[in-house]
Amino acid sequence: MIYSLRKKFIKISAVSILIVFSAIFAGIAVTNQIQLNDTMDTLTDAISRNGGAFPDFNRGNPPRDKPFNKPDIITEETKFSTRFFTVWLDDYNEIIKINTDSVFSVDEQQSVEYAQKALNKNKERGWVANYRYKIFSHFEGKTIVFVNGEMNRAVSYRFLFVSFFVLLGSGIALLMLFVVMSKKVVSPIAESYDRQKQFITDANHELKTPLTLIMSNVDIVEEELGKSEWLDDIRSEGQRMTQLINRLVSLSRMDEEHNSIERKDFNLTGVIYDTASEFVQLAASNRKILYCMAQPDVTYKGDEALIRQLMSILLDNAVKYCDTDGDIHVDLSLKRHPIIAVENTYTDADNVELDKLFDRFYRADKARTYDGSFGIGLSLAKEIVNKHGGEISAYRKENAIGFKIELK
Repeated sequence: MIYSLRKKFIKISAVSILIVFSAIFAGIAVTNQIQLNDTMDTLTDAISRNGGAFPDFNRGNPPRDKPFNKPDIITEETKFSTRFFTVWLDDYNEIIKINTDSVFSVDEQQSVEYAQKALNKNKERGWVANYRYKIFSHFEGKTIVFVNGEMNRAVSYRFLFVSFFVLLGSGIALLMLFVVMSKKVVSPIAESYDRQKQFITDANHELKTPLTLIMSNVDIVEEELGKSEWLDDIRSEGQRMTQLINRLVSLSRMDEEHNSIERKDFNLTGVIYDTASEFVQLAASNRKILYCMAQPDVTYKGDEALIRQLMSILLDNAVKYCDTDGDIHVDLSLKRHPIIAVENTYTDADNVELDKLFDRFYRADKARTYDGSFGIGLSLAKEIVNKHGGEISAYRKENAIGFKIELK
């Protein structure tokens, strides 16, 4: 149990780190792209305002890339480091003029193709290959300015690449720290759990001796004085206490991580039919009908004795809580893994707290009227399924409640 708790803690930590760091990286990527577009748009705006040519730098009144006193992007050297070309079109989108004097890698034919792609996007700004463009209208038609952003993009992608590996390294370091610290985090729970197991073991030893003595004395008194309802009550309660102690010890042993099960191949179909047949008469005596349908020749590798105990717990629970004149259905099917379903009619199914059914000592009957159960049978059933690496869940239908077990 403690090992499972540590694994769950580490898993939650890993998922949390992944979510947070993914959100951080996504934020960096979006911000980086916005800043890249903002820088490139500053250049296209400057060229657009100058009619398609790069403006001369005015030392007395240098252009600003954006308001709010941001640092200047356009300097005296920007004109010589910016590669761009301009395409002029008339009102019918026919090319009038092309200027590729400030770019080397794009000729007039390619500039025509780039202009057509920009027009097809139907957006004022955007990217065509490694060029950021801007389309602006004037009285003669349209002008498209293309500014090369290959270097800016390379720097941006390099920054994202470095950010990714910094975050990845940080995430791995944090996860390693969580793995190391997990033992310390769960240690108070481990100590409490060990004390609980020790208490159950001690209680078992302390209670068994007086219970054995009480039961023996009841038999002696009965031989001396004869049968009486008071002696029957004492014997009944003694047997109940013995059964409770045995259940608690079984549950405690099942919780022990080193207590692994011995897996062997056995006929699961036969186990289902055998266990169900043991409860047919009990169900009938309580005016309930038990039906069993199992897919033939289903084999399973596990602990046969524990699986029989699991089925006994579920069938005992079904018989106790099935409505009078109701039905109990047991089904076994084989898909990827064997699937067992135990279902019974229960008119009060809507009021059952399904998420608490596997809690120890939980009873749907709030008054806890004694009906032969202790509220730990389903907890034991869950532990048996967990030991086999399977899953058990409770479900409700209209006027019915059931349990589904997937054995793995």
